Amino acid sequence: MSGQKLVTPDAEGLAAAAKAADKDKGLPPVHLWNPPFCGDLDIRIARDGSWHYLGTPFTRFELVKLFASILKLEEGKYYLVTPVEKVGITVEDAPFVAVDFNAEGEGRDQVITFTTNIGDTAEAGPDHVIRVKRDAETGEPAPYVMVRAGLEALIDRKSFYRLAELGEHHDGWFGVRSGGEFFPLIPSAELEAD
Repeated sequence: MSGQKLVTPDAEGLAAAAKAADKDKGLPPVHLWNPPFCGDLDIRIARDGSWHYLGTPFTRFELVKLFASILKLEEGKYYLVTPVEKVGITVEDAPFVAVDFNAEGEGRDQVITFTTNIGDTAEAGPDHVIRVKRDAETGEPAPYVMVRAGLEALIDRKSFYRLAELGEHHDGWFGVRSGGEFFPLIPSAELEAD
């Protein structure tokens, strides 16, 4: 490896590379990129969806949106990826938070479209499933919706309560319909016990 300069990843360099890759203003094709791993960066996405670098919150929404566009999940680990480098980051729960939704139609024709904290939208259905994970100790539900390529959004509390207002019982579960699918939220028996 003599003659090759080892580069230490930093947020500024990564942002510049991401901007260069973002020529057509759509989501970059990170699924096609397989650059070498360059190490981990001290970037953390907190459970509330806020981004932090070296312990300091990001203050520029444009930078969060840019980094979110190059986020990739591989074998349970999160990376920021450009055509030339890949760096690991920490995600406390899910990389996004679903902060609102819009529901159109009724019953089997209902379509629920979520909006995330970075402005992405996901229409719940076969490609954007809703799932609920229960805390083993408290039983507290944590609802998620798939946004893209394995990247989920934690559905915030107010949206989850609104979602429950659209719910119905089906095969022993209380849940919601969207895009022709039924998504179970909690067992119907738990509602009857309350």
